[in-house]
Amino acid sequence: MKPPNKPSSSSSSYMWPSYSFMVLLLVLPLLLISILVFTLGEARYLSWPPWKADKLLGYTDAPLVLSTKRPSELLVAAQSPLTSSKPNETVLDLPQVGEKQEMIKNNETSITSTNVTKRHSRLEQLEASLARARSSIRQAAQVRNLTSTDDDPDYVPQGPIYRNANAFHRSYLEMEKLFKIYVYEEGDPPMFHDGPCKSIYSTEGRFIHEMEKGNKYRTQNPDEALIYFLPFSVVKMVQYLYVPDTRDRSAMKRAVTDYINIISDKHPFWNRSLGADHFMLSCHDWGPVTSSYVPHLFNKSIRVLCNANTSEGFNPSKDVSFPEIHLRTGEIKGLIGGFSPSRRPILAFFAGRLHGHIRYLLLEQWKGKDQDVQVYDQLPKGVSYDLMLKKSKFCLCPSGYEVASPRVVEAIYAECVPVLISDSYVPPFSDVLNWKSFSVQVQVKDIPNIKRILTGISQSQYLRMQRRVKQVQKHFVANGPPTRFDVFHMIVHSIWLRRLNVRIED
Repeated sequence: MKPPNKPSSSSSSYMWPSYSFMVLLLVLPLLLISILVFTLGEARYLSWPPWKADKLLGYTDAPLVLSTKRPSELLVAAQSPLTSSKPNETVLDLPQVGEKQEMIKNNETSITSTNVTKRHSRLEQLEASLARARSSIRQAAQVRNLTSTDDDPDYVPQGPIYRNANAFHRSYLEMEKLFKIYVYEEGDPPMFHDGPCKSIYSTEGRFIHEMEKGNKYRTQNPDEALIYFLPFSVVKMVQYLYVPDTRDRSAMKRAVTDYINIISDKHPFWNRSLGADHFMLSCHDWGPVTSSYVPHLFNKSIRVLCNANTSEGFNPSKDVSFPEIHLRTGEIKGLIGGFSPSRRPILAFFAGRLHGHIRYLLLEQWKGKDQDVQVYDQLPKGVSYDLMLKKSKFCLCPSGYEVASPRVVEAIYAECVPVLISDSYVPPFSDVLNWKSFSVQVQVKDIPNIKRILTGISQSQYLRMQRRVKQVQKHFVANGPPTRFDVFHMIVHSIWLRRLNVRIED
């Protein structure tokens, strides 16, 4: 039997090339596909559109609006949530954030990791500074001393006239360091950038004029501002646009609406916050209704109003009560001072026209009926109004057609304890000052009981209140130029506190 045939060498040579060829057919396409995928992937990464990179870092070229969401990278820098300008929304403060980003080098297969520190926008930096200020103020509020623990060369707040002297002083110092106000330049006088300085509305004009002078809080760079001032005067609008006895305020409505449209089209700041970091200011009775012509101005912006009436939409958490000061001649000197307590024989005094139902009730109850409670609709000839204030222990300050009255500041100037008679009125600087320590607040229904209420205050208690009235004068005095802690700075501080209550986001 012949042994089995062995494969010849020629047969082996033939089979190997066939096997190799099959392997190449399978491997080569996979190799080509891998190279192609890697090349395309690398090229696509390196040509990533810039707008995607911006979004990765948290920036965008889109119009700035008040955010309703918190970016995932934000961390809490302050312990308590802020009040937002949107309902049912809380926002958190922003610390500095670092992040890593992988980068692929062109024509290299190695991947390196590089630390990239996120650069925050100017707005984020400003909000971070406010977060630190809030934290500092909260720490100061924990100290319940009646005297501030911060040094100050000019004045150290102390005593029961303050809700918390230490917190107020710290807040004031933080305001001096950080607060910047941008005044929109749009608009022409007299309705814009101007106001009355000699009338019952004088505080409106004096504030506008001080801002126009470029005091320490004003900045010419809107990007570094924490708040934006809408410099229109309601008093001037009434003077130039309203036709008396017509009840037609449509021209005023158009003026305010057009102004907001102009600044929102020209600048990004109104649209960014829907007006939450903007403020208007008015001492006219029509200030609230004028703001209502623009819903966001009424509901979101900070409104600095003499007519601080909560029953008409005044919101103490975002709006500011503006002190009404009647400068008859425009002169601001020689207004302070009164007689000592022992030289004040009159228990209570009021003189004023019949404006509104509260004065009607007061005059009906007390006019000409009691020598201790002297109430007049018109003073007798030869009797000095200012002298009567200085001779009285208590000065009655009833609301007129609107809740505010210049008699509150007149009483403080005359060192007479003010008696506030009103409904729904928020006195100026109530977030800082403890009004109960230096004034008496009487409800309208208790007008018949005024004498009993005032005689129920002991002599020692009255003397304490009268000393506190003299102490609180500092915060209601108008100076030219303004000095620290005077009425101008207290108004700015009230605006500063409202700005601390919101967080604006890109």
